[in-house]
Amino acid sequence: MRAFIFEALYEISKKPYQKYFKKNKPWTVTVKDLVALPPNSLGAELHHFLTKNNFELQSKLESHDIYHVLTNIGTTVPEEISMQYFLRGNGKRSLYLFSVLTIGTIFYYSHFKRFHQEYKRGKSASKFYQIDFQKLVHLPIRNIRTTFSIH
Repeated sequence: MRAFIFEALYEISKKPYQKYFKKNKPWTVTVKDLVALPPNSLGAELHHFLTKNNFELQSKLESHDIYHVLTNIGTTVPEEISMQYFLRGNGKRSLYLFSVLTIGTIFYYSHFKRFHQEYKRGKSASKFYQIDFQKLVHLPIRNIRTTFSIH
Protein backbone atom coordinates (compact mmCIF):
# COMPACT_ATOMS: atom_id res chain seq x y z
CA MET A 1 0.00 0.00 0.00
CA ARG A 2 2.90 2.38 0.80
CA ALA A 3 4.37 1.85 -2.66
CA PHE A 4 0.99 2.45 -4.30
CA ILE A 5 0.52 5.75 -2.45
CA PHE A 6 4.08 6.86 -3.17
CA GLU A 7 3.80 5.99 -6.87
CA ALA A 8 0.42 7.75 -7.11
CA LEU A 9 1.94 10.90 -5.59
CA TYR A 10 4.74 10.71 -8.16
CA GLU A 11 2.33 10.35 -11.08
CA ILE A 12 0.24 13.29 -9.85
CA SER A 13 3.27 15.53 -9.37
CA LYS A 14 5.34 14.55 -12.43
CA LYS A 15 3.62 16.69 -15.08
CA PRO A 16 3.48 19.92 -13.04
CA TYR A 17 7.11 19.36 -11.99
CA GLN A 18 8.20 18.96 -15.63
CA LYS A 19 6.22 21.96 -16.78
CA TYR A 20 6.72 24.51 -14.01
CA PHE A 21 9.89 23.59 -12.16
CA LYS A 22 12.27 21.99 -14.64
CA LYS A 23 14.00 24.86 -16.45
CA ASN A 24 16.38 22.72 -18.53
CA LYS A 25 15.68 22.00 -22.19
CA PRO A 26 14.58 18.53 -23.28
CA TRP A 27 17.31 16.38 -24.77
CA THR A 28 17.70 16.21 -28.52
CA VAL A 29 19.28 12.75 -28.18
CA THR A 30 16.78 10.00 -28.95
CA VAL A 31 16.62 6.34 -28.01
CA LYS A 32 17.74 5.55 -31.58
CA ASP A 33 20.82 7.72 -31.00
CA LEU A 34 21.57 5.82 -27.79
CA VAL A 35 21.48 2.47 -29.60
CA ALA A 36 24.20 3.65 -31.99
CA LEU A 37 26.63 4.61 -29.22
CA PRO A 38 29.65 2.46 -28.33
CA PRO A 39 29.19 -0.41 -25.87
CA ASN A 40 29.92 0.58 -22.26
CA SER A 41 29.29 4.25 -23.05
CA LEU A 42 26.97 6.22 -20.81
CA GLY A 43 24.39 6.34 -23.59
CA ALA A 44 24.56 2.60 -24.29
CA GLU A 45 24.14 1.91 -20.57
CA LEU A 46 21.21 4.34 -20.46
CA HIS A 47 19.61 2.50 -23.37
CA HIS A 48 20.12 -0.82 -21.56
CA PHE A 49 18.55 0.63 -18.39
CA LEU A 50 15.53 1.96 -20.29
CA THR A 51 15.03 -1.31 -22.16
CA LYS A 52 15.49 -3.51 -19.09
CA ASN A 53 12.92 -1.49 -17.13
CA ASN A 54 10.57 -0.90 -20.07
CA PHE A 55 10.99 2.88 -19.62
CA GLU A 56 11.07 5.74 -22.10
CA LEU A 57 13.09 8.95 -22.00
CA GLN A 58 10.94 11.57 -20.32
CA SER A 59 11.22 15.14 -21.53
CA LYS A 60 13.27 17.33 -19.14
CA LEU A 61 13.71 14.35 -16.77
CA GLU A 62 16.41 12.51 -18.72
CA SER A 63 19.03 13.08 -16.02
CA HIS A 64 16.95 11.11 -13.54
CA ASP A 65 17.58 7.89 -15.46
CA ILE A 66 21.24 8.83 -15.87
CA TYR A 67 21.49 9.05 -12.08
CA HIS A 68 20.17 5.49 -11.84
CA VAL A 69 22.73 4.32 -14.38
CA LEU A 70 25.68 6.08 -12.75
CA THR A 71 24.84 5.13 -9.17
CA ASN A 72 23.60 1.58 -9.84
CA ILE A 73 20.58 2.31 -7.68
CA GLY A 74 17.42 0.45 -8.74
CA THR A 75 13.88 1.62 -9.32
CA THR A 76 11.79 0.19 -6.48
CA VAL A 77 10.22 2.84 -4.28
CA PRO A 78 12.80 2.44 -1.47
CA GLU A 79 15.56 2.55 -4.11
CA GLU A 80 14.11 5.72 -5.64
CA ILE A 81 14.15 7.30 -2.19
CA SER A 82 17.71 6.04 -1.69
CA MET A 83 18.74 7.75 -4.91
CA GLN A 84 17.26 11.03 -3.68
CA TYR A 85 19.31 10.65 -0.51
CA PHE A 86 22.39 10.08 -2.68
CA LEU A 87 21.61 13.25 -4.65
CA ARG A 88 21.03 15.22 -1.45
CA GLY A 89 24.41 14.07 -0.21
CA ASN A 90 25.84 15.18 -3.53
CA GLY A 91 24.52 18.69 -2.90
CA LYS A 92 21.25 18.75 -4.80
CA ARG A 93 18.53 20.88 -3.28
CA SER A 94 14.99 21.24 -4.51
CA LEU A 95 11.50 21.34 -3.09
CA TYR A 96 10.72 18.13 -4.95
CA LEU A 97 13.76 16.34 -3.49
CA PHE A 98 12.95 17.47 0.04
CA SER A 99 9.35 16.33 -0.43
CA VAL A 100 10.50 12.87 -1.53
CA LEU A 101 12.94 12.65 1.37
CA THR A 102 10.30 13.68 3.91
CA ILE A 103 7.47 11.49 2.67
CA GLY A 104 9.81 8.63 1.79
CA THR A 105 11.44 8.62 5.21
CA ILE A 106 8.05 8.57 6.93
CA PHE A 107 6.70 5.77 4.71
CA TYR A 108 9.92 3.74 4.64
CA TYR A 109 11.59 4.48 7.96
CA SER A 110 12.67 0.83 8.16
CA HIS A 111 15.05 1.59 5.24
CA PHE A 112 16.66 4.57 6.93
CA LYS A 113 20.02 2.84 7.37
CA ARG A 114 20.26 2.37 3.60
CA PHE A 115 19.08 5.93 3.00
CA HIS A 116 21.84 7.22 5.27
CA GLN A 117 24.44 5.05 3.50
CA GLU A 118 23.40 6.48 0.13
CA TYR A 119 23.54 10.01 1.54
CA LYS A 120 27.14 9.40 2.66
CA ARG A 121 27.97 7.81 -0.70
CA GLY A 122 26.61 10.89 -2.50
CA LYS A 123 28.55 13.17 -0.18
CA SER A 124 31.81 11.36 -1.00
CA ALA A 125 31.26 11.72 -4.76
CA SER A 126 32.25 14.86 -6.65
CA LYS A 127 29.31 17.09 -7.52
CA PHE A 128 27.70 15.80 -10.67
CA TYR A 129 23.95 16.36 -10.35
CA GLN A 130 24.03 19.57 -12.45
CA ILE A 131 26.06 18.16 -15.36
CA ASP A 132 24.54 18.24 -18.85
CA PHE A 133 24.87 14.50 -19.42
CA GLN A 134 23.51 14.74 -22.96
CA LYS A 135 27.00 15.95 -23.93
CA LEU A 136 28.63 12.92 -22.26
CA VAL A 137 26.55 10.02 -23.60
CA HIS A 138 29.36 8.91 -25.92
CA LEU A 139 31.94 8.62 -23.10
CA PRO A 140 32.76 5.36 -21.31
CA ILE A 141 30.63 5.08 -18.18
CA ARG A 142 33.62 3.82 -16.21
CA ASN A 143 35.50 7.07 -16.93
CA ILE A 144 32.53 9.17 -15.79
CA ARG A 145 32.15 7.19 -12.56
CA THR A 146 35.90 7.51 -11.92
CA THR A 147 35.96 11.24 -12.68
CA PHE A 148 33.12 11.93 -10.23
CA SER A 149 34.20 9.30 -7.65
CA ILE A 150 30.89 7.45 -7.90
CA HIS A 151 31.58 4.14 -6.13
